[in-house]
This record gives sequence, structure tokens and C-alpha cells, in this order.
Amino acid sequence: MPVCFVKDTKIHYKVVGEGNPILMIHGFSLDHQVMAACMEPIFSDREGYQRIYIDLPGMGKTQANEQIRNSDDMLEVILAFIDRVIPDKRYLIIGESYGGYIARGVIEKCKERVAGAAFICPLIIPDHEKRNVPEHLIIFKDEGFLESLSKNEEEEFRSLSVVLDEYNWVRFQKEILAGYQLSDKDFLAKIKANYSFSFETDTELVEFPAVFLMGKQDSMVGYKDAFKLLVSYPRATFVVLDRAGHNLQIEQASLLNAHINEWLDRVNEHSFTQNLQ
Repeated sequence: MPVCFVKDTKIHYKVVGEGNPILMIHGFSLDHQVMAACMEPIFSDREGYQRIYIDLPGMGKTQANEQIRNSDDMLEVILAFIDRVIPDKRYLIIGESYGGYIARGVIEKCKERVAGAAFICPLIIPDHEKRNVPEHLIIFKDEGFLESLSKNEEEEFRSLSVVLDEYNWVRFQKEILAGYQLSDKDFLAKIKANYSFSFETDTELVEFPAVFLMGKQDSMVGYKDAFKLLVSYPRATFVVLDRAGHNLQIEQASLLNAHINEWLDRVNEHSFTQNLQ
């Protein structure tokens, strides 16, 4: 993976393809693989996009920087990274969970450079006590397969997933657990204690095409709070998928692909129309 030094932080990232830049921002305590695994199948059939997968500080291969104390600092690092890696270009942004919160910060600070945004199970309200979330519910479980797991493996799988079968377990291990195991837990605990931005987001209309994909059974960030952004995002599709928890990109992969493709079509159409004006 190439590296980029910004704000005294050595950022590891991965670039795939050429064309219009898309910045991919993963969730809290994970790494870029959670985004690459669900996005690369989509772009295997779409040319003309440069996918930029970042490992956030304290996650993946990017080491912690003790100067980063809160989400404001995390955002400043991402903005500096964008200026270095995507200079003087408009770009798309896709954020998953905490990555969606950071994406909204990016949009608030430099909306004029963003041409479209997609949010996967986005964190809307940082304070967990203030979120409107459902009780954790298992939708489907393959009892025969679950017997092949150790007690600890099954408990971990159950705590974060709503569809418990072999397909979801294999991807859960590779895309969720693997990244989590690389994260700097002590550093992230400090960030979690200062999770909220010090400023308001979504203060102006976001008129480029967007999509919000939420899991009906997402007990971590929920789905209802996202609808508070309906007015702020007049060109956004809001989708709530059944049989999907916080790992919607795994549990409803086909529908994720369909909605991301449709969003990209709308972005292309919007950009074409804007260029004609």
C-alpha cells in the first residue's frame, strides 16, 4: 500500500483503477478491506473510476497519532489527505458507519468539491444514548453451521450480525474481524470519548445525488435517525433494507450493488447536465 504523510500522520491507502476519484472511508475500528470487499465487485463492471481506499488513523496499517484526540482532528487529517491525493479535483465519497459521519464532515467543510455521496449504515448521532435503534434481532440462523463454530466465535458472530450462515461468517471474518484485530484499541477509546464534531453538519442543502442505505435490524446506529437528513439531501435516495443489520454490505450484497450502481448512474447524469449549463 502507498503512504501519504499529512498532519504528522503516515496514512496507508490503496488505489485501484483510473478515472473519476472515489474516496472510500471505512467504519470505526475496521480497515479499508471492509470497503474494498463490497465495492470492487461493483467496479469490475464499471470503468472510469479511481477507487481510493484509506486506512484511518489507529486502524488497519495506519498507526495512531496521539495528536488526534477527537473526530475534529480525524476529519482534519482526512481533509489534508484529500488535498494531497486528490488535488484540484472533484470526487465522489462513500462512507460506511463512522466513515459516513466523517463524510458528512467533509461535505460540510468543502461541499463544492464533492460530486456525489453514498452512505452505508451511516453513523448519524455519535452519542449512542441519543440514537433511535432497534433491539438486536437474529433474522435467520443455520443451526447446523453454527455448531461448527467455537462458543466465542458464535457469540461474536451473533452480537454483530442478523443473518447467521456460512456465507456471512466467511465474509464477517475477512472483512470485519480481521480489520478489528489490527486496530489500536486504546487510541480509539480516546477518540470514542470525543466522538462528536464540535460543529454542526448538514447546515446547507446538499444538491448532488446521494444514497443512504440502512439496515432495518441495525442495532448499532439504527435507521430512523437518518431520515432527519431528508430535507438537507433533496437528491438523496433513502433505503431501509430488511434482513440487514450493521453489516448490510454483507447481508444484502445484491441490493447494495443495485443501489450503488443506480446512484452512480444518477451522478453521471447530474454531472452531464451540469456541464451543459
